[in-house]
Amino acid sequence: MSRIGRKPIEVPGGVTVTVAPGRVEVSGPLGDLSQVVPQRMKIEEKDGQILVTRPTDRSEDRALHGLTRTLVANMIEGVAKGYSKQLEIQGVGYRAVLKGKDIELAVGFSHSVVIQPRAGIDFEVPAPTQIIVKGTDKQMVGQTAAEIRAVRPPEPYKGKGIRYVGEHVRRKVGKRA
Repeated sequence: MSRIGRKPIEVPGGVTVTVAPGRVEVSGPLGDLSQVVPQRMKIEEKDGQILVTRPTDRSEDRALHGLTRTLVANMIEGVAKGYSKQLEIQGVGYRAVLKGKDIELAVGFSHSVVIQPRAGIDFEVPAPTQIIVKGTDKQMVGQTAAEIRAVRPPEPYKGKGIRYVGEHVRRKVGKRA
């Protein structure tokens, strides 16, 4: 029993999708992405929409169906709009500086930490306490933001460190006399 995904993926103008057996390539105004997908999933383009079909209703086929559909949808959105993650730095004397394409972090160590972007990733520092990670690949943007946060994660007593914008840090009560 073959089943078509309930949510076809809309392909915006300026984005081209090339489907080969086991591979999907997407190119758009912001760049090109390619992804290896399970060959059991049938991917076809009809009327400006991408349809992902699974061969059976077994649980592993249902899981691969959702994964494949989401990966293709994320690639299309990435080359059309792009992804970004925002980080904020809290702490006295903690700051970030953009040096060329690299970010130099001063976060309480005896040395500054330099982070180089991966291919396809760009950094912005609109203020000394804000970092924006941008790119077309959703997984790579999230991974790079997580690596920046891991340099000095927020600590629970004073809340100092690097955190995502809007992240809530649970605070602990300090020592009492």
